[in-house]
Amino acid sequence: MPNDKVTFGFWVYLMSDCVLFAGLFATYAVLQGATFGAPSVQDFVSLPFVLVETLLLLTSSFMAGLALLAARHHKKVLALGALALTLLLGLTFLGMELHEFGRLIAEGSGPSTSASLSAFFVLVGTHGLHVALGSLWMLVIMLHVALRGLSEGTLRKLACFGLFWHFLDIIWIFIFTFVYLFGALAL
Repeated sequence: MPNDKVTFGFWVYLMSDCVLFAGLFATYAVLQGATFGAPSVQDFVSLPFVLVETLLLLTSSFMAGLALLAARHHKKVLALGALALTLLLGLTFLGMELHEFGRLIAEGSGPSTSASLSAFFVLVGTHGLHVALGSLWMLVIMLHVALRGLSEGTLRKLACFGLFWHFLDIIWIFIFTFVYLFGALAL
């Protein structure tokens, strides 16, 4: 029974995050045209750059799935290796996102430049914060697996982490589509 409560509680958390991101997407949709002469997403988006980010995050999600599969088959070393690759890909994604933010701010297109850019930075930054916290969570799980092995509790924690990481992929696909792709195409 405790497992059912934990799983249910985690799904409730994920749904609350859905509500958070729905609000951020709605805010971005309303404010995307409010540039007041400042650059818009269409002016600075680099689709090849964002496509690389997307591929990194999707590959990291695949690796997280492999880690859970390896853990369920009690292959500790393989699970840790897949988690390490997941972490590396996630941190590379995060580094690229921070690089984009730094470049925009250096060019004078920071969050205080316009309502549109403010909404952009909050939406994309909130996703980035989730990736950063997920990376920290992943480190804790890796330490847990290394020190305590692959118990039922560890498998449950790893499954919850996998749900969270896949959730971040889904959110990123929406960001990629509605912010970057539609922004580049000016739809």
